Amino acid sequence: MLKIGNLKLTYPLVLAPMAGISDLPFRLLNRKFGCELAFIEMINARALGYKSIRTQRMLSSGVKDKPLGIQLLGCEPRFILRALDILSKYRFEILDFNAACPARKVTRRGEGASLLKEPKKLNKLLRMIVDNSRYPVSVKIRSGWDKNSLPARDISLYCQDAGIKALFIHGRTKEQEYTGSVDYHTIRQVKRALEIPVIASGDIFSSQLAQKMFRETGCDGLAIARGAIGNPWIFKELTGLLKNGKIPSKPTLKQKIKVMLEHLDSCLDFHGQRVGIVLFRNFFSWYTKGFSSARRLREKAFKAKTRADMLQVIQELNLTHQNEDF
Repeated sequence: MLKIGNLKLTYPLVLAPMAGISDLPFRLLNRKFGCELAFIEMINARALGYKSIRTQRMLSSGVKDKPLGIQLLGCEPRFILRALDILSKYRFEILDFNAACPARKVTRRGEGASLLKEPKKLNKLLRMIVDNSRYPVSVKIRSGWDKNSLPARDISLYCQDAGIKALFIHGRTKEQEYTGSVDYHTIRQVKRALEIPVIASGDIFSSQLAQKMFRETGCDGLAIARGAIGNPWIFKELTGLLKNGKIPSKPTLKQKIKVMLEHLDSCLDFHGQRVGIVLFRNFFSWYTKGFSSARRLREKAFKAKTRADMLQVIQELNLTHQNEDF
């Protein structure tokens, strides 16, 4: 069990926020396979303050989309406070503050991972958020700005001192972005230093890597990001492992296609055909990872403009691999 403030999760697994990925259809699909807490994709405080239509749509949720987390990005107190006021009208369970995003367009504004270079400022911002939030507050950090930066252990202590209820840490520096090895040692140091729950992320693509993260860091929970894209079964796999040590069998081709069709239709229902098809093209690439015909079918999928076009590509996938054993 994982406890963050008053929020209690049966299994210590969280669907992390991913830009352009974590929309309502994606979250609901992963929940069907055992995901309890899911995050909306990162919300920019300034954009929310200016009442961006796109940002407000990102906050779309529903009764089945619970418990829900919102991650806020920003560095200017006035915009963060305005965003908190707006978010107070929404119903969710945990508010996370992003001090981890490595994107250049984010860090050059002094947001995201750039705050790792200013731990006192980060502490001050977190104190303000904790004092003005109706919900438990957590923070997402990385193992540092680069290999020569202030240790993540020290940064995490500044964060804990601000009154947060949990800390999420990605085991790579800003300089690494999403390449190179995950630094399990640094995550372990952070876990040993803090009294609040530590949720780790980085390369959790399988039950074996999940076990490695738990074993080598002693973390309290896992935040799953890229490992869930095109693979909602990872939550079924990990809950099975945690529940009784047994990993469910891999999905069959028939099961994969059923989920693909469900995801396609939910994308179209939520976003409309034009936008929904464009978004699902990327998901098709992830769903077909490892298939021998993937490259050829992806080329066809990226030309699809309607539901009928995409159904034709999925049907071809079925016919091409129906006699293969996965």
